[in-house]
Amino acid sequence: MSYLLFSTYLLFSTYLWADDSPDLMLANVYSSQTHQTDLKHYWVSEKFDGVRAYWNGEGFISRQGNTYSAPKWYIKNLPSYPLDGELWLGRNQFDRLSGIVRTQTPSDNDWKSVRFMVFDLPAHSGRFDQRLQALKLLQKSKQLPPWVSVAKQWKIENEAALMQQLDAYVSNKAEGLMLHDGRSFYAAKRNDDLIKLKPSLDSEGIVLSYVAGKGKYQDQMGAMWVKGKVLDQQGGSAIKTFKIGTGFSDLERANPPPIGSEITFKYSGLTATGLPRFVRYWRLKAD
Repeated sequence: MSYLLFSTYLLFSTYLWADDSPDLMLANVYSSQTHQTDLKHYWVSEKFDGVRAYWNGEGFISRQGNTYSAPKWYIKNLPSYPLDGELWLGRNQFDRLSGIVRTQTPSDNDWKSVRFMVFDLPAHSGRFDQRLQALKLLQKSKQLPPWVSVAKQWKIENEAALMQQLDAYVSNKAEGLMLHDGRSFYAAKRNDDLIKLKPSLDSEGIVLSYVAGKGKYQDQMGAMWVKGKVLDQQGGSAIKTFKIGTGFSDLERANPPPIGSEITFKYSGLTATGLPRFVRYWRLKAD
């Protein structure tokens, strides 16, 4: 298929060039009470444990507007129109991937292992059902390099089937699942058009200070105070200040994330006072 025919089929309204932060669709967190009646409209895919990457036709831009320095050969045959996806090494390899994509002088050997998993076409004017068909056509016509893949999307019958698939994916070290409303247009906002489903919640916070360790962790960090965003009791979000004392390796306790840096933490619901329950450190934010 020629590029002209393909671009006509996509019905691009305009090219989206990211000068700073790209205008991305953002996901809400799955809620059984809210979402189970609408599941028939959603496409399901794996939630990749990688870094969000917006291809703007010239380069990869992070969610925060920073540029990923990919090798020239990696981006040479990518299209001139935008792609929304995730740079990914495979399951449970986030730390290695983070080091690769943050390196200003890219390593050819490292980038040979990085895949770009595409899950949307930001400039396509159709609904996600149409955008997904366009993505499949793009892959079928072999217009993408072999290290670029269109993320597998499938339908589920009900919430029970969805949870069974979540358990199956997580047991195989996947991070979780994503749900994308087939009726939705691409819009740069956070709503139920895109939903993430994970066995535990995660969010970002800023390191405020340290608490000195005791016993085994004498002369090391015992815990850290963090200011971060968590769900509130009404399903929205709230900024809270709280202490994180678990989830750190011995190396991270000896060399903790710098004060002022942004980290990602995990938690399982909220306490009666609205603080994150069973909160634990996960990792230094990649971007």
